[in-house]
Amino acid sequence: MDSKILISVEQLYRYYGHHPAVEGISFELAQGEVLGFLGPNGAGKSTTMQMISGNLAPSGGRIRINGRDLLDDPRRAKAEIGYLPEQPPVYRDLTVDEYLDYCARLHRVSKGQRGQAVKRAKQRCGLEQVSRRLIGNLSKGFQQRVGIAQAILHNPAIVILDEPTVGLDPNQIREIRALIRELGESHGIILSTHILPEVQATCTRVQIIHQGRLVFAESMQHLEQRLASHVLLLETRETPDPAALHKVPGIDRVEMLGAHRARLHFTDDNPADAVAACVAAHAWGLRELALDRQTLEQVFVDLTCSDAARPDEDAA
Repeated sequence: MDSKILISVEQLYRYYGHHPAVEGISFELAQGEVLGFLGPNGAGKSTTMQMISGNLAPSGGRIRINGRDLLDDPRRAKAEIGYLPEQPPVYRDLTVDEYLDYCARLHRVSKGQRGQAVKRAKQRCGLEQVSRRLIGNLSKGFQQRVGIAQAILHNPAIVILDEPTVGLDPNQIREIRALIRELGESHGIILSTHILPEVQATCTRVQIIHQGRLVFAESMQHLEQRLASHVLLLETRETPDPAALHKVPGIDRVEMLGAHRARLHFTDDNPADAVAACVAAHAWGLRELALDRQTLEQVFVDLTCSDAARPDEDAA
């Protein structure tokens, strides 16, 4: 059974004067998905996020939030969205309970449901032990948790998180990533980040925007297949013979990188065992034999460094 579509973006445009910051973007987000939204500075990512959250009107196109048109029915559409900006909108002089109760009222949670909504958000974000502490006295990690709690208080269909782990230590990052994965099971999540390993650790899909256009959109499963290496890096003590290496079954091409290093290209099964046997047979002395895996960072750089990025709203 197909998952419910929570966000539908069709041919989205945004102009600043005659300058197009976003050009013809279309995509969908389904329930249970965590979408990693990437782009270099000035690519139009912030503009797109602001339009989806209803904080910026598009110049053209259509946005549906859980089936509701964002322009035709903005109040009900926005009620389906929870949002955590890069700087959590917390009040440092309030306790966690005071702040979340205030946010529940802002989200129009009924008085009878408010206490349960706050309790549920605290449980999901691991905040029960700090309920009565001032937010200003909490660590950065717990402040991020409070920020996420306010975003999910009203049980929205969609949660938008902008750089949720910036400034956190490694343990806090692991905790927030685990929370994002848990939220992704019942909500649709858009995660905007510059930390590429974070996308691979938490997201089910990834899309990259460059110069106002989507240049990459794939599931994480397809991305992992794309990143799967068909190249072996070989280093030996003695200079290897390229002709002998080329005769190894499965090797299509030998690319020498120096006197003792080579890049071995193959198409089907990994021929590492046969390469090691060849090195041993010729007594070249094996120092290193490893897959030369492509990374998400390399994909990102290849797609976004061909031209200088255009300024978006921050420069407009």
